Amino acid sequence: MRIKVCGMTKADQVNSLDEMGIDFAGFIFYPKSPRFVFRHMSAPQIKKISRSVNKVGVFVNATADEILRTVDACGLYLVQLHGDESPRFCEQIANYVTVVKAFRLSDDDNIEWMIRPYMEVVDMFLFDTEGAGYGGTGKKFNWEMLKGLHIDKPFFLSGGIQSDDVEKLITFTREPVAKDFFAADINSKFELQPGDKDMERIRLFSSALKS
Repeated sequence: MRIKVCGMTKADQVNSLDEMGIDFAGFIFYPKSPRFVFRHMSAPQIKKISRSVNKVGVFVNATADEILRTVDACGLYLVQLHGDESPRFCEQIANYVTVVKAFRLSDDDNIEWMIRPYMEVVDMFLFDTEGAGYGGTGKKFNWEMLKGLHIDKPFFLSGGIQSDDVEKLITFTREPVAKDFFAADINSKFELQPGDKDMERIRLFSSALKS
């Protein structure tokens, strides 16, 4: 199972992810986030990080010019759009780089209706828990919402995933909708403090999922 660790702020920790065989490292380029990466690392420092771990840039309602300049400056592999980006805007970015569109969901949302306008213009989806603001909330996502749906596009599963969710994730992979399940996205439940990851906890989680 692929894993993305989001909210990275330290080059040595990203390099450790590479050594663990983690597939994706997420860097948050949203200034209001406590994990805003440019408080800790410069663009050249991010670009120097090994390409073995795929670098994902997380943006919230940024301009197209800002996103594309950051992709080049930091050597990003994927862009995750976590704001109110329109399908047309997403398509503009997707003409240049692979795009993941994030959806913050509440229990009564019609997921298939929400994703329909984006089906032809982005490459992947990410499903997270709705919160008061933008970005991750750390709150558990209700995975039951996805059962019985036809997503028909690779998706990341986010929202408060923690160490003891291994069995639940494995069980989820047996659901028909999981044919499009691309990767588990983890963040705040694997931290010592915002942006400072508990690398041993990540290692144990990754080993349990992949064993």
